[in-house]
Amino acid sequence: MPDSIPLTARPGRFRAILVCAALVISPFAGAQSWPEKPIRIVVPLPPGGPSDIVLRGAIEKMQPTLKQPLIVDNKPGAAGNLGAAEVARATSDGYTWLWTTDTLITVNPHVYEKLAFKPADLQPVMRATAFSQTLVCNPGVGVRTMAELVQRAKQKQISYASGGAGSPGHLTTELFSTRAGVQMLHVPYKGPAPAMQDVMGGQVDCGFLAGPTVLQHVRSGRLVALAVSGSRRSALLPDVPTVAESGIADFDASFSLVLFAPKGTPAAVIETMRSALGAALKQPDFVEKLRQSDQDVIAASVADTTDRLNGDAKKWGDVARKINLKLE
Repeated sequence: MPDSIPLTARPGRFRAILVCAALVISPFAGAQSWPEKPIRIVVPLPPGGPSDIVLRGAIEKMQPTLKQPLIVDNKPGAAGNLGAAEVARATSDGYTWLWTTDTLITVNPHVYEKLAFKPADLQPVMRATAFSQTLVCNPGVGVRTMAELVQRAKQKQISYASGGAGSPGHLTTELFSTRAGVQMLHVPYKGPAPAMQDVMGGQVDCGFLAGPTVLQHVRSGRLVALAVSGSRRSALLPDVPTVAESGIADFDASFSLVLFAPKGTPAAVIETMRSALGAALKQPDFVEKLRQSDQDVIAASVADTTDRLNGDAKKWGDVARKINLKLE
């Protein structure tokens, strides 16, 4: 009978069985032994920024656990789209990752008509930290609270500076303006530092800008801090209320640093990486260091990270459509 023929007499069938077995076993075996060589983390932003600093600090604490070099590869350009495209095309073997602000996924697909990658080709791994924007004004504007600013904006044109079209400060101010029922004139800059300089100089009235950027100038009195955009107060400016506390209920315009992997990266590899990153972020000395740079540790699960990204994508997509924001 055919089924009684030894496998050695049917070499074609035997080889087919071995190939199938290898296809099933190999990814699992590779995931179990990961990592076996250096790990590259693409940062699609210039070196030296907040996202870069947080990652490099975390890597120092991850290295002893993973026992392989973690290499930061800065690939700036097109608001993060170039670096994201490189990771989206990478082999899903756990040796290429993406570390970036959440706006890459929550904003860019709404404002760039042509993306070099599909968001679905990036697997969310961890929402690592969260940060907010601080609403500051030049003292000469004559407002000390958010309510006073809203009242003034209803009486005369108020200008606001941002780090550029589509930046967190731009989107936050437009969401704020919509919820407050006012219109403000947008003056975009190439980054938050020049935006802050012109608010201090009086060329622009106000702006939602990163806390660490404006902190020393708020303390010196050269800027007036009215509110922070997140759901809770900043550790750097504990006396400054949130926008929600100032009268706009349920307002939350916080942003995140997120780790992504190419789609198809084995779950075991993702969990190992998540565990190493989460442990690094939660070390008390690093938590305090991040607090001093206005970053709150989140270390969210894959599911919570995905839910948050989906919710923020809807929120910022609505804002982008309202102001007809389109970028090239």
